[in-house]
Amino acid sequence: MSESTTGRSPAVCDLVKGVWNKGLHDLGESTRAQRHLDRTAEPHSTPLTMPIYHSSSYSVKTVEEYNECTKQGGNYYARLGNPTTAAAECVISALEEGAGTVTFSSGSAAALSVTLAFLKAGDHVVLCRQMYSGIFQLFQNHITRFGIEVSFVSEPEIEHFRSALRSNTKLVFVEAPCNPTLGVVDIEQLGHLGREKNFLTVVDSTFASPVLLKALNYNVDFALHSCTKYMGGHTDIIGGCITTRTVEQWRILKDFQQTAGTHLSPFDASLLHRGLKTLPVRMKTHSDNAMQIALMLEKHPKVLRVFYPGLASHPHHDIAQKLMPKGFSGIVTFEMKGGFAAAKTLVESVRIINLAVSLGGTESLIEHPASMTHGSLDTLEEEQQSPCLTLGLIRLSVGIEDIDDLMLDLRQSLEKTPN
Repeated sequence: MSESTTGRSPAVCDLVKGVWNKGLHDLGESTRAQRHLDRTAEPHSTPLTMPIYHSSSYSVKTVEEYNECTKQGGNYYARLGNPTTAAAECVISALEEGAGTVTFSSGSAAALSVTLAFLKAGDHVVLCRQMYSGIFQLFQNHITRFGIEVSFVSEPEIEHFRSALRSNTKLVFVEAPCNPTLGVVDIEQLGHLGREKNFLTVVDSTFASPVLLKALNYNVDFALHSCTKYMGGHTDIIGGCITTRTVEQWRILKDFQQTAGTHLSPFDASLLHRGLKTLPVRMKTHSDNAMQIALMLEKHPKVLRVFYPGLASHPHHDIAQKLMPKGFSGIVTFEMKGGFAAAKTLVESVRIINLAVSLGGTESLIEHPASMTHGSLDTLEEEQQSPCLTLGLIRLSVGIEDIDDLMLDLRQSLEKTPN
């Protein structure tokens, strides 16, 4: 007998000693099937990996205990709180250096929640047009139906936002870096502008992760992420999160999340918690690989231009250096000289890199924004009119594969593209 089993007893259920003068085996099978593990005799040890608490409800011994849970934040109903989800949230708060974090069922749910939790009919929100198409559609097609005014600026420049402000502006929402051309707004100036003009600021730094850009350190009110991307990091969850600057903001947002039911499932929370453990080391590899690829692409004769904040040629390179001192993340966007035909040929020729939407996983993904994430084959001519979304544009999410293999895949695929 091994030492690991000496002195141990089999796991038993909580009614092993019986109840109401009935022994455990006197209870019906359907009753026994509903019981849970008896943990009263467990030694004082803690699992290194947070368990998945998928129970939707929690029992209490008295009505007073229930009321205490509602006041002190104890667990009693999963839509309102869950230990597995809380474990992921506390790690995110630690990384963001914020007051508190609320997780959501998706990044889009996070964006919707923060808007509806803090704005009302008659308020005005300003966004930059250079953003994820799903969030653009959310604000353009749906938020306006709640009587909230929405306007967009074309470039992620502070003066553009200042010019767009109105007397009823209550929120400015930006991405940093922006999707897909990686513009970087000076969120430090934006935070100061928000304090000066009394509006709230949301920075979606999904493309950077809290390891590379800590938005709350720059007077920003809310740091938002799609946890589907770098934070989860393994292309196996859908989730979102918001970390707040103050506890009071957290309480307002948490109240909306609980009421609207936009919470993250414990299963996804467990995978998110797992992903967060390796986020710092992954982001370094993503950034190192992306920098080498950006430098290679910038010199390639078939590439018209490269958008990467780490390059000196990037228009917001100085801002990126200030905001992202540890690295410039793993997204590289570039434009082919041969236009749509060259871009389509390239994304369909790669063999190690995957042709797929989304980003931020360990594997490298490539896509054609104008016909995939930001448009479709049916709207190519319309998309061609956008100054930042040309038909030759390609977005590459650089993974953590060996850099030599990724470079080989890109070089061989570039050789196949028409001039």
